[in-house]
Amino acid sequence: MTTVVVAEKPSVARDIARVIGAKSKGQGCLQGNGYIVTWALGHLVQFAEPDEYGPPWNGRWAFSQLPMLPEKWKLRTSKSTASQYQIIKKLINDSSTSDIVCATDAGREGENIFRLIYEHARCKKPFKRLWITSLTDEAIRSGFAQLKAGAEFDDLGSAARARAQADWLVGMNLTRAYTVHNNVLCTIGRVQTPTLAMIVGRDREIAAFNKV
Repeated sequence: MTTVVVAEKPSVARDIARVIGAKSKGQGCLQGNGYIVTWALGHLVQFAEPDEYGPPWNGRWAFSQLPMLPEKWKLRTSKSTASQYQIIKKLINDSSTSDIVCATDAGREGENIFRLIYEHARCKKPFKRLWITSLTDEAIRSGFAQLKAGAEFDDLGSAARARAQADWLVGMNLTRAYTVHNNVLCTIGRVQTPTLAMIVGRDREIAAFNKV
């Protein structure tokens, strides 16, 4: 039986694999010593675009489509990373896989990256969580010696999903609203728009500066 470890990035996967003895290269993974270590390439699975929900959200944008509030959130993979997702999906659902270890970054985003993959792959197996903030050999060994049940991080996973869904709702709805109102594409984002406002405000201060 095999333990599949899902890291967030290839570089982290290589560090983990070296410490736990998974030294043989496979397709999209490293394996050995009873482990298969694979990686997510960041956000492998994302929430689907509004157009992918079909009518009335596809086609020409209009105020009548708003607000867009999905009853059931659809997930998708991008073409550029779909092959790596398929590798992870096959590995975690394989009958020879006895254990799954979530080894994505220790934080809200890392938790969300793994859980979206897990959900999209329709995996039902319980998983464990590797929670480390350092990639030294000692930290990795200590982390594997103290693996925690994935269920202990359900609240963190819920918080991560809520943040991601809020980003979608703000970005998709306001982008369409402002674009229709102004008759030109206006992309709006929870982080993007306030950041741009700070830059514009600072630029105006510089332009209006008078020597004293």
